[in-house]
Formats: sequence, structure tokens, C-alpha cells
Amino acid sequence: MRIAIASGKGGTGKTTVSLNLALSLGNTQLLDCDVEEPNCNLFLNHELEKVRDVGIQVPAVSMHL
Repeated sequence: MRIAIASGKGGTGKTTVSLNLALSLGNTQLLDCDVEEPNCNLFLNHELEKVRDVGIQVPAVSMHL
């Protein structure tokens, strides 16, 4: 089963709901895909391991699907 918690509005409790749902279900994977502030690790007291920097200087739109 996959459950996604999403909203465009900040401050609605997405992180709180996601964390508590993941913790209550037990054997789960929690992916924090927040572009601006991925912070689930702060609530779980978990240190993140830096793998690499990711960035793009000029966004490009591809019209080819």
C-alpha cells in the first residue's frame, strides 16, 4: 500500500500527520520530498548523510514527452 500526504499550502500539518502515521504503522518507509524544507529527520532525531549536492542553474522545459 502507498499513502501520499500532499498539499500546496504550508502549515497544514502534513509533516505531523505523515510522521505520526508512519510511526503508528510500524514497518514503513517515510520519504520527505518537501523541496523547500524536508525536516522529518529533525522530529525523529535522525542525522542525514549527505550524498551529493543537486542543483540546476537555469531551468529548462522539455516539450518532448
